[in-house]
Amino acid sequence: MAQKNTKSQKNKKKVQKIVTQANVYVNSSFNNTILTATDLKGNVYAWASTGTVGFKGSKKSTPYAASQTAKAVIEKMHDAKTEEISIFVSGVSSGRDSAVRAFGAAGFKIDIIKDTTPIPHNGCRAKKPRRV
Repeated sequence: MAQKNTKSQKNKKKVQKIVTQANVYVNSSFNNTILTATDLKGNVYAWASTGTVGFKGSKKSTPYAASQTAKAVIEKMHDAKTEEISIFVSGVSSGRDSAVRAFGAAGFKIDIIKDTTPIPHNGCRAKKPRRV
């Protein structure tokens, strides 16, 4: 029976990536805001959501929660020495604007801000309206 070497697996340190150019994806729904930072190949090196920052319930969908989430991602991006970013925004919530403003105030050189929200061109039939 072979023994597993668990000591070497536990002491493995995470290698800090240096990414000078990055893509930032802001996905904001009615209930949550998720921010993801990737290198130009698409490998994720920093991410956060309003839930991981510490907000729960209906407070997750607020603009303040989105700005705090952006600050958490910005801190990770500064550790990776990121200088230039492209922002891709998707979703309908009010948190997307405050997240983009936080990246602008952080001192990054913003190359492009693109809205990638999917818009139907009269495809599927819409859901029936809610009756209250």
